[in-house]
Amino acid sequence: MDQEDRIALFLDYENLALGARDHLGGAPFDFRPIADALAERGRVVVRRAYADWSYFDEDRRMLTRSHVELIEIPQRMGASRKNAADIKMAVDAIELAFERDYLSTFVICSGDSDFTPLVHKLRELNKRVIGVGVEGSTSGLLPPACDEFLYYDRLEGVDIPPARGRRARPTSRQAGAEQRPPESEQETDRPAREAEPDRDVDTLAVLVAQSVAGLQGSANGDVTASRLKRTLLRKDPTFSESDYGFRTFGELLRHLAERNVIELAEGPAKGDPEVSLPEHGDREVAFGLLRGVVADLGSGGNPVALSGLKNQVRRARPDFSEKKLGYRSFLQFCKAAATAGVLDLRWSPEADDYLLTTQP
Repeated sequence: MDQEDRIALFLDYENLALGARDHLGGAPFDFRPIADALAERGRVVVRRAYADWSYFDEDRRMLTRSHVELIEIPQRMGASRKNAADIKMAVDAIELAFERDYLSTFVICSGDSDFTPLVHKLRELNKRVIGVGVEGSTSGLLPPACDEFLYYDRLEGVDIPPARGRRARPTSRQAGAEQRPPESEQETDRPAREAEPDRDVDTLAVLVAQSVAGLQGSANGDVTASRLKRTLLRKDPTFSESDYGFRTFGELLRHLAERNVIELAEGPAKGDPEVSLPEHGDREVAFGLLRGVVADLGSGGNPVALSGLKNQVRRARPDFSEKKLGYRSFLQFCKAAATAGVLDLRWSPEADDYLLTTQP
């Protein structure tokens, strides 16, 4: 138990409940999915919710059954009532951060950007901060400030009623049903789908490869799966392997290993494998591809300019991507090929470009 994270949970209840009702097809807010998600991350020892509870009578009973302490904010006019709840919640969080050293993680359940300074201050105090909010009502400023951000509508157990003109995210119970919406709903749904961020595995493979390459370059020890997951969350606090169709992070890593994006080896702890980029295979094939293209373009030993070379490489191999190999740019990839002795790379002031030539 001593190694478990101790979690303090603070709910800006009005923001969360109204956000769920306004953006999730009128669905009532359910605290249980949040409690389950946090149970996977540590031991919740403080649970407080802030609101004028005269507006949330049914919710009050639901929260009481879940052992949440209800903090009453008396009714005031307009923004004054909202500010009173926000200030009280912020003061309580900072007070606990100073008085309870054993609290390692603070969970701020709100999509309000007004809590961003609170998040920054808690992190200054060496506290891990997890945010929770409804995706449609969460400010774009809040998630990047947190160590991890969970969208309520993506949590396991949140049942969202389908609504015309809005895509409802299926729960695990619905996933196996494979029900197609009516054609009219599919047409109306299209703009919402196009507005969503890319969640394809190829994009994920690039992100993982770049992260592993960066961690290996930092020379701070082996790159373990747990360390990689923390890095991905720092880059994107909303990251979740479930958005890509994987049940666990280990399952995701095994999939990428099968595609030769990464390699897995036994790590320092059971269930926490070491992750690395392949030393051979795809990288050597890509170096060979680059050398072949440069040789064809520069027949007779003529140098080939870096500008436009990537397009020529893609003509020879349309699926080529230096980022899948862990390189941040095509220039970095070419420099690695030169370091490996595959070709020569030099800067030409006359051409105002890098020039590549193949080794004899």
